[in-house]
Amino acid sequence: MTQDAAATAATIHGRMSDHENDPSAPDYTLYRAKPRGLLARLRGQDDLDELRQGDGALGRPGRPAGTPGGWRDRITPKRVILSLLGLIVGWLLLSLILFLISAQIEQSKVDSAAKAALSGGSFPLTSANTILVLGSDQRPKGSKEPGASTSGPSRSDSILLMRVGGGASSRLSIPRDTVVNIPGHGENKINAAYAFGGAALTIHAVESLLPGVKINHLVEINFTNFPKLIDAMGGIDVKTNCVISKINGGYKNGGVTLRLHHGTNHLNGEQALALARTRHNTCNPRENDLTRARRQQKIFSAMKSKITSPSTFFRLPWVAWDAPKALRSDMGGFSMLGLIGALGTSGSPPTQVLRPSGVTTLPDGESALTVSPTTAAAAAQKFLKG
Repeated sequence: MTQDAAATAATIHGRMSDHENDPSAPDYTLYRAKPRGLLARLRGQDDLDELRQGDGALGRPGRPAGTPGGWRDRITPKRVILSLLGLIVGWLLLSLILFLISAQIEQSKVDSAAKAALSGGSFPLTSANTILVLGSDQRPKGSKEPGASTSGPSRSDSILLMRVGGGASSRLSIPRDTVVNIPGHGENKINAAYAFGGAALTIHAVESLLPGVKINHLVEINFTNFPKLIDAMGGIDVKTNCVISKINGGYKNGGVTLRLHHGTNHLNGEQALALARTRHNTCNPRENDLTRARRQQKIFSAMKSKITSPSTFFRLPWVAWDAPKALRSDMGGFSMLGLIGALGTSGSPPTQVLRPSGVTTLPDGESALTVSPTTAAAAAQKFLKG
């Protein structure tokens, strides 16, 4: 008789003997499991049996189906929701940490003279602050774009004032060819202040042009990292008229040839930067710096809309890391978050452009725009009340 047959016979005999000795004893069957071999354990047979027992399957004894502790009962709608909330919180926390680290690194790169020239502001979300946004015309080495500064000090390519926080919401763009009295250098185009003394001198020049305006914070656009931020967002949608321009000599010369149709265009980082830099539009040769300033405002508005869109949530860590690199500021991470919050809640106010009163010729022969003191004062008051 084999070992298995003997074990079976012993089991049946034990059951019958108990019943003969005590007829009132309940019937029961004693099962003696065959010892598990190493091969069965490696195959996961024990786990399979446990799973079957948990479901009460295949007629084997164990917990009935649905008994607490079964694997199916571990997945419930409540647990799924809590898990998703945990993932969302973790994603936001990761983005916040990356933003704060990146902002701290970039804050240390802002010129100390520029920081000293600012009128210390309060938290941008709860109190009104005046922010000066500057972009320089520095180009990569080998640039062939007309008017670009490829050697020596660069000039400010765009000058924008924003009034945000505490219910304030206004924008004022200053054309870069506007004549202003630059401290220590006399009358010149306002964009030359950046070449003479960087952001610090530009701050003094803007305040001398607009009576009553005190600049609290500075944001410098880094055109090298600007396209990376746009790409991290997944691109932006900008509504424009027809635009055909060649930047840095055009595509054939290693630059960018930009072609946009009338209507809404989806732009990647390189295209958005090219649009912001466009001075000469083949579609409309009559465009001037005022047109260029309006296009730049559209780009900023499109960026704002993209940041607050649900699709950006999935790209948030990348956007959080690249934003401070493209928008370097004297503000630390938490103040920058306050600024972003203020921009997000202030709507999209129209950007007023400082209107020139006339045209003049500078000693070097260049044409420049003049703004009367009355016009400058009126623009300043309207900006501060916004």
